[in-house]
Amino acid sequence: MPPLPSECSRRHPPRARAARPLPSITAGHTLLTINAKGSSTREPDLASYNAGVTTQGSTASAALTANSEQMTKVMAALKRAGIADKDVQTSNLNVSPIYAQPKRLPDGSYEDNGQQRIVGYQANNSVTVRQRKLGDMGKVIDALVTAGANQVNGPDFMLSEPEAAMDEARMEAMKIARSRAELYARAAGLRVARIVSVSENGGYAPQPVMYVRKEARDSMASAPAPVAAGELEMTVNVNVQFELAP
Repeated sequence: MPPLPSECSRRHPPRARAARPLPSITAGHTLLTINAKGSSTREPDLASYNAGVTTQGSTASAALTANSEQMTKVMAALKRAGIADKDVQTSNLNVSPIYAQPKRLPDGSYEDNGQQRIVGYQANNSVTVRQRKLGDMGKVIDALVTAGANQVNGPDFMLSEPEAAMDEARMEAMKIARSRAELYARAAGLRVARIVSVSENGGYAPQPVMYVRKEARDSMASAPAPVAAGELEMTVNVNVQFELAP
């Protein structure tokens, strides 16, 4: 005899998963889905990068004190370089122990059963900087390193107002989708009756840039670090559904 359903299943029978409804089209017509990509390029007018200080000390307090003193100089250098307070934001602040590697004994075992010993502390403090005058970026980075920043990472280039470039990419994507739909329709002996639906996703990606960090700068003369902004490619991918009619 098969087992009886539980009381719970009798009260709440499992629901069937609803199928996603297909777009409604006229009987005898055909639904065509096209994926198309549009793009546009622009020179960036904004960049962001991280600058910070790493220090060490015998105690956590000593490491943090040394870091704070050095970071204060870095922040002052940013202000002197013309970077507004609103364009500087702390992105990382931490203090962590530094461990010594366990000492191996002649018999192959480790001293203190391999337990790591704290031999000091490391403090890190970094800020994210938004650079609005790209022509001054090399000078600003040079000033940061001179002031004591020993970590500089970036930059990430972007557009302060990307919508116009994105709209240009959207127009191109739709033009390509429509042209491709017309091609398929002709090949099938049909015509494009209407657009049923449109969806999109998009963004931008930087082209390769040149950037020199502190290690490379130390071997150079006093010239500012060279930075090439290149171009940004704005891309939009559209998914367009067309109704094809005889």
